[in-house]
Amino acid sequence: MKPLERLAELMASHASLDRVLQETVELATATIPGATDASITIVRGDQGEGAAFSSQTAIDLDERQYGLDQGPCLDASRGHEIFVVHDMRTETRWPDYCPYAAEAGVLSSLSIPLPIQEEILGALNVYSREAGAFDERGVEQGKRFAGYAAVAIANAQLYASTAEAADHLRRAMESRAVIEQAKGIIMAQRRCSPAEAFDVLVAASQRENVKLRLLAERVVGGVSR
Repeated sequence: MKPLERLAELMASHASLDRVLQETVELATATIPGATDASITIVRGDQGEGAAFSSQTAIDLDERQYGLDQGPCLDASRGHEIFVVHDMRTETRWPDYCPYAAEAGVLSSLSIPLPIQEEILGALNVYSREAGAFDERGVEQGKRFAGYAAVAIANAQLYASTAEAADHLRRAMESRAVIEQAKGIIMAQRRCSPAEAFDVLVAASQRENVKLRLLAERVVGGVSR
């Protein structure tokens, strides 16, 4: 299967966000001409963090940029702009980062913004051990790839958020159900109203420093036994 076809497949899948991110960086090195390493940066608030890497080299280069709070991957994420470094040895825009990259054996890079969500910014970072690896053709191929990748990642992020919200709702419903059962037991035992039974539970929860749901489970469990 071709890399872009695989990305298109990921768009429609329910794959985990971690899996989508990792497959994206692996596909990027196979798709974009000149690429030897790749990574994805996520910026939440103003803080950059590594989301996926194809190699230790990519991790080291990104971590260096996060530590300095400067570099093409951060500028691409924050500024929604493509940055190409043709030669780390002569690049002057990031004087504290580029010599480090050159020392690590990476001589050129391509950073493309990934619009993931309104509050979550990102960038696809592609590295090469050759100077001038990313010409006009490579940049265009990178832009095309990043367009597919952004949709796949956004879909995975949305699915993860939806699944988490559904899990919270399920837990809330389960919690409410067991509390209602405990209230019913207390009402039967004390011949009191629902409000009074709930007050009994709350008072016991505060007195014993136990979460209300756990206390309700105890009450229900005690009757079952």
